Amino acid sequence: MASRLARSAVGAARLRPTIAPRTLPAISSLVTARQSTTGTPNPQPTATSTSVTPDPKTKAQSLLDALPGSNLISKTAILSSAAGLSIYAISNEYYVVNEETVVAFCLLSVWTALIKFGGPLYKEWAEAQNNKIKNILNSARADHTQAVKTRIEDVKQMSGVVDITKALFEVSKETARLEAQAYELEQRTALAAEAKTVLDSWVRYESQVKQRQQKELAEAVIAKVQKELENPKVLQQILQQSVADVEKIVSSKAQ
Repeated sequence: MASRLARSAVGAARLRPTIAPRTLPAISSLVTARQSTTGTPNPQPTATSTSVTPDPKTKAQSLLDALPGSNLISKTAILSSAAGLSIYAISNEYYVVNEETVVAFCLLSVWTALIKFGGPLYKEWAEAQNNKIKNILNSARADHTQAVKTRIEDVKQMSGVVDITKALFEVSKETARLEAQAYELEQRTALAAEAKTVLDSWVRYESQVKQRQQKELAEAVIAKVQKELENPKVLQQILQQSVADVEKIVSSKAQ
């Protein structure tokens, strides 16, 4: 424990000369900022100092902007309190600067640099993405509005669709009526044609029956005559009748 305290004391003694000068620029910057706010004239810098170091006003203003607080008084109080507490803690060995402090300082520096330099880039990228999405949404809304307007114009052009539908309905009814009449006439024509076909078939059948009957009658008469001609008595009567008829004709001519 004693050796650890000795090493801490030695480390604190070694770091004391380097810590105190680091706090001096902040105090001088604070004094410069106070003088600028109160209107106290600042000493004119020499040509050598202006050529090497930046403007103290700009540096002080950047440091003040980096501090938390809403006004200059609160920022000054915070800076003074932090500097006094740091000096008091280091001088009384309440806080010893070691490798963890260096690591913490490096991490804070890295994060500060990332926030300071990467923040604007990220902000620019985020704004670009926001504007891109906004443009896409605006274009989609404009397209949707144009589509709705086009649809409204198309519907306006179809304002007379009711009258057209009524006229087409009347035409369809007239067409249905004419088709019904045409179908009825077609059925009547088909029925008449079928009746005519049936009647023609009956006429042909009756004519065939009559022809067959006449043929049968003629054949029967011829057969009967031929059968009677085979009888000699009948032939004798026919011959006598023929001679009598000839004599009558001759006597009638002679007179």
